[in-house]
Amino acid sequence: MIATVVIGAGQAGLAASHFLTARSIDHVVLERGEVANSWRHERWNSLRLLTPSWQTRLPGLRYDGTDPDGYMTAPEVTEFIERFAKVCGAPVRTGVHVTSVRRDGDGYLVRTAEGDLRSRTVVVATGACSRPAVPAFAAGVPAPVVMITPFQYRDPGQVPDGGVLIAGASATGVQLAAELARAGRRVMLAVGEHVRLPRAYRGRDVLWWMAESGVWDQRYDEVDDLDRARRLPSPQLSGTGETLDLNALTALGVELTGRWAAVRDGHALFSGGLRNVCALADLKMERLLDTFDEWAGGGSGERFEPTRVPAAPRLRLDLTSGEIRTVIWATGFRPSYDWLDVPVVDAKGRLDHDGGVVASPGMYALGLPVLRRRKSTFIYGIEDDAREVIDHLAGYLDSVPR
Repeated sequence: MIATVVIGAGQAGLAASHFLTARSIDHVVLERGEVANSWRHERWNSLRLLTPSWQTRLPGLRYDGTDPDGYMTAPEVTEFIERFAKVCGAPVRTGVHVTSVRRDGDGYLVRTAEGDLRSRTVVVATGACSRPAVPAFAAGVPAPVVMITPFQYRDPGQVPDGGVLIAGASATGVQLAAELARAGRRVMLAVGEHVRLPRAYRGRDVLWWMAESGVWDQRYDEVDDLDRARRLPSPQLSGTGETLDLNALTALGVELTGRWAAVRDGHALFSGGLRNVCALADLKMERLLDTFDEWAGGGSGERFEPTRVPAAPRLRLDLTSGEIRTVIWATGFRPSYDWLDVPVVDAKGRLDHDGGVVASPGMYALGLPVLRRRKSTFIYGIEDDAREVIDHLAGYLDSVPR
């Protein structure tokens, strides 16, 4: 029986391996594809990290390139994570698809297509973005309309001619809307709850402010509404160095509508709450900037124009008219635990854990939103989480007789 099986060889699983090795805990890292698999195969061509390169680090390895204020491409992130796997000597087995994990005596039975493993503990490091979250009403979209997800999208040349309707205005949605609009495509963006941020504030990247002011270091047990914090959409940022909010998209010719709520008789139906949603996002951004100013000891930077909302945004759209040829579902992502045969997943598919300590003895998780801190899902944020989770795991191994 091995001490620990880590499932997933992205930054979270490899960070776990680093600290397991430091504690001389026998383990193996299982990966269904290749190291950094999602960065290799589930990203569009122009994608860059939202965090500046100087902020890219993993335990014992920091960005050492020539453009610290730039934003790394997906191939560059892949290479960085691959290098980390080699530096920390992670015992990774690639091409191993885990089909089941279940309790087995005082440990776990991990079934794979390549054979079974028994372990005393398991670290689930498969991330929060295993599959796109496509709403059920997508089934009502008329057949002539092509539907794709961010996992399938690569570049504008892949999208059929004609109008494009993008559902979702978080980081993914605004980036794809801008790219398609700049390629000369007619784009509509259905906007729900979102987090508006400027790319820079008072001469610094906004994520510098998030880190230095302590916002990102806020612990999960200090957050007032943890469930809501874990469901917040990713901020409207891109790795282009520009502010990419709804005003920037409007200037590019993107048409804004309210949240896509349903499909009925071939028509897309949109919420009438666009103005309220945008006003709330503007208010929250202003409050955050005030927090930065207070931390800085006074003064203030520029304040930004309120979101420009159409006077009469559309409430319905005929999907059979040919006006829209493609729908892109940028409606978020969710984890996949179909292989987890342990009663620790709720009806909404969320893992039951307390700061990464899963509600099953000897099971742990890493890489989920606000797992232990607000920065948990960012590459630079995994080190502290992994250290503390593996500390707990080591204490568990010491407390339970072999």
